[in-house]
Amino acid sequence: MPRLIAKSPLAGSWPVTHGGVSLSELVLEGITSVAVLPGGQNAVDKALKPLGVAFPAPGRFTEKAELRLVWTGRDQAFLLNGALACEGAALTDQSDGWACLRLEGAAAADVLARLYPLDLRAAAFPPGHAARAALGHMSSVLMRVEGGFEILVFRSMARSAWTELEHAMQHLAARAGA
Repeated sequence: MPRLIAKSPLAGSWPVTHGGVSLSELVLEGITSVAVLPGGQNAVDKALKPLGVAFPAPGRFTEKAELRLVWTGRDQAFLLNGALACEGAALTDQSDGWACLRLEGAAAADVLARLYPLDLRAAAFPPGHAARAALGHMSSVLMRVEGGFEILVFRSMARSAWTELEHAMQHLAARAGA
């Protein structure tokens, strides 16, 4: 029987830096989709309480240590790096379907402004905010974290997202003369 070797979506892609902005892959321990069932919000809130997170408001995420719950749509969220048992929600493992990229640096918002139709200035999109938005032609979940951004994209689009982000970084660096 063949032995399968698990690989991250961007295995072999090393962190890159252009113009003071760094792009790297962030390997998550798991992603669980939490879809609240009709009448299930109280059960979900009760199940989340021991984890130290609350169901996020639209456009936000809540976190405690490495555990994060990010809004992904009406009555829906992704639980990152954690597990949940709850009868008030439909839970599905999404771990193998998504990749996470991290963009850091003073000009990270400027890089993303080339690819997202969003106001990503710190005053409009501070840490703790999230958006379900198109990254170029790809569906994504964008999160503003301390020091930068984390971006979830479909695993099948991870290399395309990496390339788009790196090209935007290179363009910005070239314009700045870095």
